[in-house]
Amino acid sequence: MKTVALIVLITALALAIPYVSKTYGLKPISVADLPSEGAWATLTQGNLYYRWYLPSEANSNGQNSQDDAAPSHGEDDRSEAKSNGQAVVLIHGFSTPHFVWDGARQFFLDAGYEVLVYDHFGRGFSERPSTDYDAQLYVRALKELLDYQNLSQPVHLVGYSMGGAILGHFAQIYPDRVKTMSLIAPAGFMTEQPATSSLVNIPLIGEWLGHMFADNMLVSDITETEMANIDDPFAIPRGEFIIKVGKQMQYSGFVESLVSTLRNFNLFNALESFELVGKLGIPTLAIWGTDDATVPFMGSEKLLEVIPHTQLVVIDDGGHNITYMQPSIVGPAIVEFLDRSVAD
Repeated sequence: MKTVALIVLITALALAIPYVSKTYGLKPISVADLPSEGAWATLTQGNLYYRWYLPSEANSNGQNSQDDAAPSHGEDDRSEAKSNGQAVVLIHGFSTPHFVWDGARQFFLDAGYEVLVYDHFGRGFSERPSTDYDAQLYVRALKELLDYQNLSQPVHLVGYSMGGAILGHFAQIYPDRVKTMSLIAPAGFMTEQPATSSLVNIPLIGEWLGHMFADNMLVSDITETEMANIDDPFAIPRGEFIIKVGKQMQYSGFVESLVSTLRNFNLFNALESFELVGKLGIPTLAIWGTDDATVPFMGSEKLLEVIPHTQLVVIDDGGHNITYMQPSIVGPAIVEFLDRSVAD
């Protein structure tokens, strides 16, 4: 019995010590941690970080200034020289916050679109509420953010990975708020659920695995080999990616938000929502890489079945990270789609 007890004790310490080392010093995010650009929107579940980019503020070298307040979207406030009066809302994916749009964003601005980015609860500079991170949480946050910004008219919504699944659920519930849908490697079309997801569902085990391996998993999302094979001047450099993705991990609640999402939001099958959305006739674009290992390219076939009018853009040899690795393809493709939709 003593031997068994000793083994249990050693095992417990072996698990606890690295966990404590990973979680010690994590602090709740506060308003003092926000960057000078952007602001918090106070919503039902807490404070959500957002930032506007306006085409009239883009200068010749591709940089932007920022006004924390939302631009007025009334009929009389469309006199900016470069603005076309259309708002585009960018919805990021599972774990990497709004900076994933840094490369593609400029293409929208150059075409005259006003761009709103934000961080999901639990990510980036948004608060990490203690709640179930289910589809309803993400849909409600998006709806409340649009209300907070006085965006009562339909807007262009762009969703990447999990953001695509959120967009599908949102369009099903609030179709009158959606002018167009652009889906980049959207979650919800995976053929099978990974075996590791069952471990995440186990209380405490999921949190332990998240704190132990989340940082390595996020950094490995963009490898040196991939960087060497990508010739895109707007791609996010690996060093910059590591710094920005790591920033959010110094605040408590990040890993817990990921684990809760995996437990409460079915990211593997959103066909029912997309099938209902397909009947609404919302103009839809999908962009997919043929080498996507996260949401396999074969998912595009299912998307076309449920939303037959979808315009599909295929990126040969593209992976799941095409949003920030190949923005010079992704950005112009969406702009062309939006321009055509606006003209119609």
